[in-house]
Amino acid sequence: MSESIPASRDVTLCDARAVARGICRLFARNDIWCLAEMPLRSGRRADIMGIDARGQVVIVEIKVSRADLLGDAKWTDYLDHCDRFYWGLAPHLDRAALETADFLPDACGVIVADGYDAEILRPAPILPLAAARRKAEVERLARTALRRQLVSLDPACAVWGQ
Repeated sequence: MSESIPASRDVTLCDARAVARGICRLFARNDIWCLAEMPLRSGRRADIMGIDARGQVVIVEIKVSRADLLGDAKWTDYLDHCDRFYWGLAPHLDRAALETADFLPDACGVIVADGYDAEILRPAPILPLAAARRKAEVERLARTALRRQLVSLDPACAVWGQ
């Protein structure tokens, strides 16, 4: 017998997917191309990671509940992997915590999104990565995107290159 996801968790997953979809639409209109669920060298996983037209790396951490937002003590790890960092929030989520010193408002942007669109409420400042680090992140992102595309065309390739 398979386990079912509790209804409340299923709604949260749907909310996170909807927020990701809205952000990806916003980014596509602004020539930022991204992948969802991008593993990082640190062992963390970026909800969305992309590259803008200038080659800058952008990461978005999506939060759809207050508990998830306040309970994420390791989010600053993402700052080592990007030039710009955004919080991506569901519209119903209270954003007040993001203005406190714990959430480094001078280093992080804020996007609010639903399943249809998104809006940048606070642009993320550019905190440039070292050139060698940016090159490595861009190459990892490109290789991951290419691997995902190939595996979607030929699932038998999934066993190679992990």
